[in-house]
Amino acid sequence: MGCCGDEENDDDILNPLNPTTTTEILDFSDSTISPMNSHFSALTCRDTLRLIFEKLPIPDLARCSCVCRVWNSVASDQEIVTRAFKAPWNLKHVIGKPASGNFWRDNSLGKFAISHRIVRGDSIASLAVKYSVQVMDIKRLNNTMSEHGIYSRERLLIPISNPEMLLQATCYVEVDTCAKREVAVLYLDGGPEHHKTTSNGSSSTSSCSATDLQSKKRVIESLRRSMQVDDATAQYYLTIADGDPRAAISQFSQDLRWETHLGFA
Repeated sequence: MGCCGDEENDDDILNPLNPTTTTEILDFSDSTISPMNSHFSALTCRDTLRLIFEKLPIPDLARCSCVCRVWNSVASDQEIVTRAFKAPWNLKHVIGKPASGNFWRDNSLGKFAISHRIVRGDSIASLAVKYSVQVMDIKRLNNTMSEHGIYSRERLLIPISNPEMLLQATCYVEVDTCAKREVAVLYLDGGPEHHKTTSNGSSSTSSCSATDLQSKKRVIESLRRSMQVDDATAQYYLTIADGDPRAAISQFSQDLRWETHLGFA
């Protein structure tokens, strides 16, 4: 029934809303939520992404790098990943560029190591006591199971047991060829350059004449055959014996007996 004489169209009352109008209002087919969608253009802006990513930890940066090319490019920026790598340990500097970008994906304590320059009298057991770590942990980190394996090396990597050592420290990204691993190395007595010099500060490069070198080479070769070791180990024992081949063999025999005794202990 109409009001005030107006006619009422019953069809308008009974029929639902115009389906065409409904479709136009509710059609969200062009509004798919995606980082690359035009409605989210802010998330493709590199400056905006940098502001966000600079606050993320390493695991979240790794996830972001899988979203799209733009995100991967920003999340892989060395300045951003270096900052995230340093943050948990409050490092001051990380110097060097890793051989692989995957280096930044893990910043656990096991990623760091102390560089110890081997000197006369060092042994894995004594270093384990000095740095308060386990003997087996040193062997695993340096990819060696033999005590004599250290004598052919200039240094050993020592696991870090106390995270406070990293506070405001400077680490160097290095590939240790003997250990066959890439680590962030902490030098307690200076940088890498310091390890390339002798204790009195002079260059470690030998100034021996060609004749002396040839003579020393023959002695090392003889020791190598007698002790059945490699050249580097033979040279180490000759050095700690002050050039005396007999003393070198004697010292090697003592170390070998000591290591054998530990193996049966």
